[in-house]
Amino acid sequence: MWKRKMIETKRGIFEVFVQGEGEAVCITHLYSEFNELGYYFADAFVHAFKVYLVNLKGAGRSSKPVVGAEMSMKESVGDLEAIREELGLEQWGFAGHSTGGMLGLVYATCFPDSLSKIMVGGATATNKYMEHEGSMYSPSSPLNKKWKEIFYIMESSQHTIEKKRAANREWTDMSLYNKRKRDGYFQKPSSGRVVQRRLNYFSFYDLPSFDIQDELARVSIPAIVYCGRHDAQCPFIFSEDIDARLKNSKLYIFEESNHFPYLEEKEGFMTMVSDFMKRN
Repeated sequence: MWKRKMIETKRGIFEVFVQGEGEAVCITHLYSEFNELGYYFADAFVHAFKVYLVNLKGAGRSSKPVVGAEMSMKESVGDLEAIREELGLEQWGFAGHSTGGMLGLVYATCFPDSLSKIMVGGATATNKYMEHEGSMYSPSSPLNKKWKEIFYIMESSQHTIEKKRAANREWTDMSLYNKRKRDGYFQKPSSGRVVQRRLNYFSFYDLPSFDIQDELARVSIPAIVYCGRHDAQCPFIFSEDIDARLKNSKLYIFEESNHFPYLEEKEGFMTMVSDFMKRN
């Protein structure tokens, strides 16, 4: 089980779950909430790192945002900086998946001296992925109609928790390479439920202007970028683009994965984490 710590900072109080030994690495997701059960993605790092799994503002027992802008990516990396300082860490690594990976890129452009290394996966440095036919979020994707139905259910106050959970399951199924293996992937209890208020802020305020492609050229932190070959959320060409723009990056592509290589190709993912540990 992960151990809870409440970290009081100059920017608020944050709920952080800690497990593992070794070099410090921060893990979070832009709109997910964690508890003592951990997080499938973060679990892959505890054999090699001391992992700090962070609930951002509005998630779990962390401080509630007073205004919506406190949930932005730039404000969120400011919060992570405050946590790092309070922990007394000169530097830590950062690993993030999906919008967690996008957050990692923003972190690296804003506070490069605070990061020893970064890993970002299933991510993008631009909102243009929303226009790519390979992404379910694009109107030209055959998956788009179903995704819009799911998003409507998840953000509507008119639907029951059971209906929302079913919709979230469908969203996950659309992001798996082999849906028949789903039950095997999710046997172990875990956390990471969607915080709808944070997802809505990202969708309607951060995402429309998100584009940090040019800024990545200034990032020289050791980095690993990864993606599933069949990613239906952020197609792998956007990870290729991130890798090409970063100065000190290594790219992993998982050939039999959609959006969740840490579940779909677990052995290969663990090998990548071991490589990440060695990156200096």
